[in-house]
Amino acid sequence: MEVAKNKGFTVNSLIVIALGTLFMLASIVVYLLILKGVMGRFSYKEAFTDVSSIKKVISGEGTSIAILYSQYTENMLPPGSTWLNDNITTWKKFLNNYHYSYDIIKDNDIEKGKHYNYKILILPGSKSLSDEETINIKKFIDRGGSVFATSGTASFSADGKWRGWEFFNEVFGMKFIREVERDEVTKIHTLRGNLPLTANIPTGYPLKVATWDRPISVEVLEPRTTQVSFWYNYRLQDGLVREEVKKSGGIVYGSYGRGRFVWMGFEINSVIGVQEDYIYFDKLFYNALSWLQYKPLAYVKDWPEDYQAGAMLVVMVGDQLQNVRNILPLLKSEGIKATFFVDPSKVANYQDLVKTIASYGDIGAVVDIGYMAAVDDTTNKLDDYNTQTKKVKEANSKIENIKGVHADGLLPYYGLFDDNSLRTIAEAKYKYVLTDSLTDRSVPKAIIKGDNTVISITKTARDDYEVIRDFGLTQQEFQLYTYKEDVDRVLFEGGLYVFKVHTEFQCQPQNISVLTDLIKYIKSQKMWIASGNEIYNWWVKKNKVEMRIESRGESRVAVSISNPGTEGLKEIMLEIDLQLNVTNIEVSSEIIGTIQPEFSFNPGTHMLYLKIKEFKSGETRTYYIDYDKPKV
Repeated sequence: MEVAKNKGFTVNSLIVIALGTLFMLASIVVYLLILKGVMGRFSYKEAFTDVSSIKKVISGEGTSIAILYSQYTENMLPPGSTWLNDNITTWKKFLNNYHYSYDIIKDNDIEKGKHYNYKILILPGSKSLSDEETINIKKFIDRGGSVFATSGTASFSADGKWRGWEFFNEVFGMKFIREVERDEVTKIHTLRGNLPLTANIPTGYPLKVATWDRPISVEVLEPRTTQVSFWYNYRLQDGLVREEVKKSGGIVYGSYGRGRFVWMGFEINSVIGVQEDYIYFDKLFYNALSWLQYKPLAYVKDWPEDYQAGAMLVVMVGDQLQNVRNILPLLKSEGIKATFFVDPSKVANYQDLVKTIASYGDIGAVVDIGYMAAVDDTTNKLDDYNTQTKKVKEANSKIENIKGVHADGLLPYYGLFDDNSLRTIAEAKYKYVLTDSLTDRSVPKAIIKGDNTVISITKTARDDYEVIRDFGLTQQEFQLYTYKEDVDRVLFEGGLYVFKVHTEFQCQPQNISVLTDLIKYIKSQKMWIASGNEIYNWWVKKNKVEMRIESRGESRVAVSISNPGTEGLKEIMLEIDLQLNVTNIEVSSEIIGTIQPEFSFNPGTHMLYLKIKEFKSGETRTYYIDYDKPKV
């Protein structure tokens, strides 16, 4: 007998299909949860139809870049010159270091509009461009493209005839001032701090740039353009400081239409110096490219709370030491502390005075640790380690013989110190060393020696020796104006204004009113006035904070911070350039129970400020910043 065949689904088939459907739905839910955990806000439609943002997260897809090899510019060079080729080779090296893909394009490519296929256009030393090129480059930026340019962009026509600075004025929003003279092999180029382009570079860092290509100084004319640096060196050059800083810009960044630009007044292969110079320029280069690609940039703010710079009043208690009493009422009325440096060999003769001034700030020791100029006055020799150790310990002991007084800082008598000095200063438990030597920043530098940390504080402004004694400025209005110039310069940098006064000059009764007016002016400029000890306590803790930032999709940024130091931080401020005029910002933490930061957002600058409180030693926090992007 023939058995009928079972047509259709069996019970087992239905179960398999049901389970498969269930697993598929569960997989979709898990997929969405993972995307939300990684990328923050997104629409379901975006999750399934627009995979470009997901691809970027997974693969780290970069931005397309074009480098112009300008034949028009090469035609202007002497026969056989490799100047342009050498510059482009350096650009290739930097881009390869960060694994950026790029194409080399020619003048006629821009004339034909092929550069519109790229997001970043690099113009290395492209002085000679055709009229059609300049028009297309303007359109490229205006439509949302980014340009990274150097030197006198488009200042000559295709046939090498002088065109002028029209491109500069219109696109970059700045005015040509002058070419840097070749009176020196290199020029110091000072970088401002607390800007996206100088993130994680010491404020006031003096980049060394060769002058063989005649770098360019400019003045920023429009608020859409930001000055990043300046050529003016107040230590060596004459002139009105405010004006000279303003008219000696060497790096700028800004917007034109819907696009962005970064311009440097020198070629990138003109940067010379020691390894540290190349390290910091490499960071500057990376920050510039990140900014042009709208990648978020972040850094720990140099100064606490809302302060834009720091100030330290240093009082040298020398001859006419009783004049130090003239400054005490000012300190009391303004509620600030000063740092007083005394000669330890003389403190036994005026113990009561030292005890009095110690209640108005910190006490530091002036110690002769050696100085010997060579015949040509270009080299110096300090005492050996053992001799320095003996002198430093003796100085410390003499000051601390006064009951209730101890020395926190040390100032070498001739303003010089070496590694032996730092070792012995740290061993003697001093917190900071003040120097007249030129250093590589206008903010303190934390130096670890064994188990101890010392900060080095450099002179950043003209003192009363220079202003009154050397310049002969006895009229108080001239004194005040000169000091204010330096305050403005340091504020522009975002550094530490170190103002040194002496009992025989600015502390005289007839000059105290200048100090009163100056302190009020400093306070009005959002500058933190602190003693050396206060600066030490802030800087050492702040300097140990480590942070990392990365984009997670199109609407989330993750910020991780850690405090590997041995002390906690009551409060620090993170500044994050989100690069977008976003809305509906929310800040959450990776771990439940993490202290949430206070935050504010400036739509005009795209800067998000995170105020982190009670940051414990050894603690790590990760914050997610979610936002909505404006719909175009």
